[in-house]
Amino acid sequence: MEWLSDLAGGFAIAVTLQNILLCFTGVLLGTAIGVLPGVGPLVTIAVLLPLTYALEPTSALIMLAGIYYGAQYGGSTTAILVNLPGESGSVVTCLDGHQMARNGRAGSALAIAAVGSFFAGTVGTLMIAAFSPYLANVALSFRPESYFSLMVLGLVAAIVLASGGLLKAVGMVLTGILLGTVGTDVTTGVPRYTFGTFQLLDGLDFTALAMGLFAFGDIIANAARKHDRAVVQNTVGDLWPTRGEFREAWPAVLRGTALGSLLGLLPGGGATLSSFASYTIEKKISSTPKRFGKGAPAGVAAPEAANNAGAQSSFIPMLTLGIPSNGVMAMMIGAMMIHNVVPGPEVMTRNADLFWGLVASMWIGNLMLVIINLPLIGIWVRFLRIPYAYLYPAILVFSIIGLYSIGNSTLPIVMAAGFGIAGCLFNRLGCEPAPLLLGFILGPMIEVYMRRALLLSRGDATIFLTEPLSAALLVAAALLLLSVLSPVFRRRREEIFVED
Repeated sequence: MEWLSDLAGGFAIAVTLQNILLCFTGVLLGTAIGVLPGVGPLVTIAVLLPLTYALEPTSALIMLAGIYYGAQYGGSTTAILVNLPGESGSVVTCLDGHQMARNGRAGSALAIAAVGSFFAGTVGTLMIAAFSPYLANVALSFRPESYFSLMVLGLVAAIVLASGGLLKAVGMVLTGILLGTVGTDVTTGVPRYTFGTFQLLDGLDFTALAMGLFAFGDIIANAARKHDRAVVQNTVGDLWPTRGEFREAWPAVLRGTALGSLLGLLPGGGATLSSFASYTIEKKISSTPKRFGKGAPAGVAAPEAANNAGAQSSFIPMLTLGIPSNGVMAMMIGAMMIHNVVPGPEVMTRNADLFWGLVASMWIGNLMLVIINLPLIGIWVRFLRIPYAYLYPAILVFSIIGLYSIGNSTLPIVMAAGFGIAGCLFNRLGCEPAPLLLGFILGPMIEVYMRRALLLSRGDATIFLTEPLSAALLVAAALLLLSVLSPVFRRRREEIFVED
């Protein structure tokens, strides 16, 4: 149980005044952007990424992580009260949460969501603390060909589990890989796709790419839309569930937590997939499935527990293997690289304070969410009244200031503007930008491990198939690709991502 003493050390780091304040800032911002539809954690993290340059790596990651899991909590508040999900993972919560509110049980629904989220977040934090050391030890024994195959599997899973069309997801991943090759070849020192531009020798700036695709692209896409948000004033009522509601909710919380913890590990998985899958399972195993959609407490408890557990467990492959399971985790890897922290199995030894401080802060952040958010329900509902005409110019100004602060240069701003136009075009075409970000992060790493494997095998490409672990991972990737040919799988996939 060495991890318990390491976790205790992590709490000593997380409870410093600076880290407590940044954790509080992260979860508060996360809740706010979870309440506001159309913003989301990706946009917020992209905007705040330049501001973390002045922070210590541990403090920066604590705040960014708080934004992510805080957004999962905030989305449930408006989903229940006004039938308006702030986050994609809260879409399912609208089905029964808002019906409970209309039946005068809004307070009970909010309490079920809060307690379920806190329990799932606690379990997710313990999972990271308990299993990450073992997974990191296993990863240390990986050979280059095994790492190559693992990353190929990650990209394939991201394609299969991404929302939208499969061909579009493939195009996004390949575009990200292509953009990742811009710059000086690390092996030969030859410039690639720089077009004679000195500024591109170090490659495309990750912050400019992320901010352009998500922040600028989102602003451009939303500028032409008409946003009608009629806020319904509901009486919250008693914040304590009845005995019958509690009896129905707690088994759903347990099942949702277990399912979300597993699905969060998958590349392309995370909060959204977990919430939809848990709701489907609860409805199928219920003795009264007709109650779902009409105010069933289990219909609130299961998806809320699942999306928070999925959000927490998605940190495990990111921290221990260096493989992001979704767009936010790709952003977190980018933040680590900005601070010269290499994600992967050695992060627990080389940056032990960062790893255990981040893990401990997650439990503290989840506790903060329960304590500060239930009393602030009225404020969050009023927050919805902020017009988009005021919201997005403010985001744009902060983004430009942050981009200029990177190197006191206008080049990142120009790059972000170009990627913003591309992001708007992707939105118009129905292409999800998150797989592009995964390709941008994993593409150069795949190239490096492929070259290492070929060098060690003296150019023998069969090494990827003769090494047992590498072969098993490639077979898994092939089976995952073949699974999309199944009509049942395709139908289920369309049902899950129907909100797109």
